[in-house]
Parts: sequence; C-alpha cells; structure tokens
Amino acid sequence: MVKRNYQVQEINEKITAKAMLKNRPISLKYATEICREIKGKPVAKAEKFLNDIIEKKAYLPLKKYHKKVPHRKGKPISGQKAGRYPINACKAFLELISYAKANAENKGLDPEKLIIKHVFACQGYRRWGMQPKGRIAGKRRRKKSTHIEIVVQEVRA
Repeated sequence: MVKRNYQVQEINEKITAKAMLKNRPISLKYATEICREIKGKPVAKAEKFLNDIIEKKAYLPLKKYHKKVPHRKGKPISGQKAGRYPINACKAFLELISYAKANAENKGLDPEKLIIKHVFACQGYRRWGMQPKGRIAGKRRRKKSTHIEIVVQEVRA
C-alpha cells in the first residue's frame, strides 16, 4: 500500500518542513541505520556524511544489522567499526533531503539553519520480480521497497 501519513504528530508547522519518498528500491535495514545516524544533525552535515559514503571516504556504521559484516580501517564512527557502503540508499536519502530543503525554502525558512528533527523508514510494497536462471527456468522473488520520511526544523538562534 502507499504511505499517506507521517509517523510524527506533534510538530510546529511554522518552523518545519516535511518530505516523503514512497516505494524506493532500497534496503530497509540500511535505511534504518541511516535514519539512526543522521537524526538530530544539521542538514549540511548529514549531506556531507552521505556524500562521503557514496565516495567511500566514510562507511555507514551498522549497529543493529551487523552480523557477518567486516570491520573497517580507521577510527570508529559512532562507536562502531563494522560498516558498509550502501550507495543506492544514500542517494535516495540525499534526494529526500533536497526535497525537504526545497519545501523549507518555499515556506520561507533559512536552509542553512535546518536540522533533521525526525526521520523514519518502513517497509514499502513488495513487488514480484523474476530472477534470471538458465535458459528457461526463472524464479519469482519479492523485490524490496522502502518508504522514507523526513521532517526538518529551523533552529532559531
């Protein structure tokens, strides 16, 4: 089904902007780890972090879903050395952040003073796809899909 409502309820509409992506073909596990990592950060810092993961300068620390994940060299990020480089998920989150910034500018908020107040990922609609296998035989598989939402808030200083 298509997601319609936001998970968060108590927000001040005057100083916040929202955005949502529905049924993106990204891993729910990576999306929840990215949500945990960027929540509460300024938007510019979150964008830099996601771009560093795409360029493989930094890794996404996996705290919850870290079974059989190798450790990475260098200093630990958020107290965790196990990590991966989910490029597609990071690109989807960058797109979502750009939509939220555009919505904030449309409301008259300053995009330089935005912080990520709320970010959430949940499972989307799982479509059937075919896994190619040999000349004739194929196997039906469920394709993954994820809904992600974000709420950014302007910090008054």
